[in-house]
Amino acid sequence: MFEAVVSGTAAEGIQAVEVEVRPALTAAAPDVLAADGYLLGTPANIGYMSGALKHFFDTIYYPCLEATVRRPYALYVHGNQDTTGAVRAVESIAAGLKWRRARPPVCVLGQPARGDLEACWELGATMAAELTGGAG
Repeated sequence: MFEAVVSGTAAEGIQAVEVEVRPALTAAAPDVLAADGYLLGTPANIGYMSGALKHFFDTIYYPCLEATVRRPYALYVHGNQDTTGAVRAVESIAAGLKWRRARPPVCVLGQPARGDLEACWELGATMAAELTGGAG
């Protein structure tokens, strides 16, 4: 899913989008402050986002609270049975940060199928277009 999302950011017609990949456990406030938007991915673990993504939000929340208002974000979640809790948690934190959802999250249950990977690609392409002014 990750590869499909990143591949989508390089869709034909999208120019001048530089993608910086940071694992959630190493991403920090300077990374968030330097970015124009955010593509977030997480497994749904025990009905919640991963501990790594929660740690990311814990470390960047207050340092980025004022400076990142209205920046776009998009989310993809993979779970075995349910992704509702993970999506709700991420959207709640993003709302607190006053980030703007670029499109609805992509939620995949079980083994990702071709259509799921296409939806992930579209998520990346939509986010890249949003950042270049091609979506709105």
